[in-house]
Amino acid sequence: MLLSKRDAEITSRQIIHVNGIVQGVGFRPFVCKLARHYHLTGFVTNTTHGVKIEIEGEQVSLDRFFNDLKSKAPPLAQISEVTSKTIDPINDESFEISSSETQGQITTLVSPDVAVCGECLGELFDPTDRRYLYPFINCTNCGPRYTIIENIPYDRAATSMRDFTMCDSCQEEFNAPDSRRFHAQPNCCPVCGPEVKLYTGDGKEEAVSGDAIRAVVDILQRGNIAAIKGIGGFHLAVDAINDEAVARLRRRKGREEKPFAVMVGDLESAGRICYLTGASEHSLLSAECPIVLAEKKTGHSLSNKVAPGNDMFGVMLPYTPLHHLLFHNGLKALVMTSGNYSEEPICIENSDAFERLGNIADYFLVHNRDIYLRSDDSIVIQMGGQLRSVRRSRGYAPRPVSLHNDGPPLLAIGGELKNNVCLLKDKQAFISQHIGDLKNLAAYTSFQKTIDHLRLILQIEPELIVHDLHPGYLSTRWAVEQEKAATLGVQHHHAHLASCMAENAIDEPVIGLILDGTGYGSDGTIWGGEVLIGDYQNFTRYASLETMPLPGGDAAIAAPWRTAVAYLHTAFDGQLPDLPFLSLHDIGPILEMVEKKVNTPDTSSCGRFFDAVAALSGGRQTIAYEAQAAIELMQAADGRYDGEGSYSCGDITTVNGVRRIPVRPIIRSVAEDVADGKSLAVISRRFHQALIDLFAYVADRSSQETEIKTVALSGGVFQNRLLFEGLLKALNTKGLKVLTHSEIPTNDGCISLGQAMIGRHYILN
Repeated sequence: MLLSKRDAEITSRQIIHVNGIVQGVGFRPFVCKLARHYHLTGFVTNTTHGVKIEIEGEQVSLDRFFNDLKSKAPPLAQISEVTSKTIDPINDESFEISSSETQGQITTLVSPDVAVCGECLGELFDPTDRRYLYPFINCTNCGPRYTIIENIPYDRAATSMRDFTMCDSCQEEFNAPDSRRFHAQPNCCPVCGPEVKLYTGDGKEEAVSGDAIRAVVDILQRGNIAAIKGIGGFHLAVDAINDEAVARLRRRKGREEKPFAVMVGDLESAGRICYLTGASEHSLLSAECPIVLAEKKTGHSLSNKVAPGNDMFGVMLPYTPLHHLLFHNGLKALVMTSGNYSEEPICIENSDAFERLGNIADYFLVHNRDIYLRSDDSIVIQMGGQLRSVRRSRGYAPRPVSLHNDGPPLLAIGGELKNNVCLLKDKQAFISQHIGDLKNLAAYTSFQKTIDHLRLILQIEPELIVHDLHPGYLSTRWAVEQEKAATLGVQHHHAHLASCMAENAIDEPVIGLILDGTGYGSDGTIWGGEVLIGDYQNFTRYASLETMPLPGGDAAIAAPWRTAVAYLHTAFDGQLPDLPFLSLHDIGPILEMVEKKVNTPDTSSCGRFFDAVAALSGGRQTIAYEAQAAIELMQAADGRYDGEGSYSCGDITTVNGVRRIPVRPIIRSVAEDVADGKSLAVISRRFHQALIDLFAYVADRSSQETEIKTVALSGGVFQNRLLFEGLLKALNTKGLKVLTHSEIPTNDGCISLGQAMIGRHYILN
């Protein structure tokens, strides 16, 4: 609509409320500059609801301001809602940033921690800049956020920067509307901000500030191990080219074979060690700066001990000023692995690091800015044509997942492995950073602190706490001990299905192919190879893999050869074929356990199916990290699954209303191929093709019976590139719509979201 000259000159005043990630990302300075650009008056302030703007001026200028407010917001801002109303003018003389309003129910969002921006990097390496080589340089567009925030509104007093009083120069920048640090809460410089110090392993101070950084580079180049404090916790670092140093880190950390993450100085260096797609490059350079899993290049310069027996590197670029300074001083490639002993949470406090990492690190590079909340590096991988989350943490959490429906607030607390928690508030799901496996006190303590922190900053009093059905999980025990809220147990694989639906904004029933290693079934057995039909409220178990014995439970997970012996015993009715792997083990006790059904639960697990095939084919017999046998079996196929034929499973039968997908015929066929001398590569290709054919057939059959045309894929087995991409293609060929995970992991990192959505519908219905 065109405004007349008279209309354009009419003075109006509006109150505008903006919610979303609008604190700590330069939003108020942006609003102030925009208002002054259009000669408008009023003020902008942080509130517990987000950002409040009162703005006054000619209507045409107000309209232009409103359009730019949404279209030209700072890069880290994420606007979820804008409301406005007209009030009477009061004839302000200027536009200002006002003090934060701290009263009322908190509804604003907190920004994730983000990588240092290009402008700050330019200043970091400018000898004429007063922050030259200062490792804590930041501005409104970058730096620490979530991990230093204790409460909101997001003001310095509510962060761990409250211990540092800005010098006159920093305060002047903070107050200047034309500065990039206008109201940047972590603003600091060498005069008034945090500093780094280098200590020996026994606590002796060696160097400070720039000298400390140069010294740690020297000790790393000499093959030492350094514990380095970052944004979300400590890393353990060694020269990634030095075989002996990497091997020493493995011994001390208790991490025998699991791949280490690698940090290199720039994109060109990353491209020299692995193959990068355009999407992978974009992710490496993004503000989130995750670890990207990418295929190794032949002839790379890194130690073979960085990722032994694996065809991929986990590579990342520097994301803090300190990281950039390490590479500026001559480092080429660093192992940068979580600062912990195997399976423990990462250290965040200096004193804790000295105590827990003292037997691992030779030196400690620490700083005096506290980390309020630990946050591991995030991990992504490209599969099926897009980047997909493997671990959602630093850079992403607690950015919410948008939901298409509203409802009451609740808390979902995930499972035991790859734990995170989820709080639903209005039309948003706030998923915490990766917490890890709840198998020790330190992880459990982190779990509790994360829940308390999210509840505080989101001001949520949940009406319901949702947990896994498994009665032995620490998370389940925590839930039932809470007295202020009702609790609901949710079946593990139903939560997988619901999480995939939620991420894809689907309400109607779907067919769920849920493939993983372990999940407590509603019948008390161990599930893991499931075809479910359902929605948020209900599900039916349409089909599953045939149940097989799991001798020793968790002990069999760590030793796939045990699973292979049990599967062979069942497939051949107790008459084991003479296969080479059997001679490597004392199988008598395992056979006795299976025959007498002593500590041998039944399982339909797809993960254990992979383990059995891997071990009996001559692959991995024992594992040093989760899914190692399955990963190496997949890699043996060398990216192929066609041309070698497939294994037939025979007829699908029905037991107690559930269709059973036979496992024994495939085990027998694999054993025959092993006896005939077929290679692991051929067996792997045939096995992968068999699973693709089987699950595509069952999905199509269930679709024809139910007239449901949408299939959801979820579960940790879908981190297998060969299976995932092959099944995706097969289902699409059958005309089925396929839902997958990308924003959140397909592994158990998605469980809390699924639990939360089931819980919300439970309350509403």
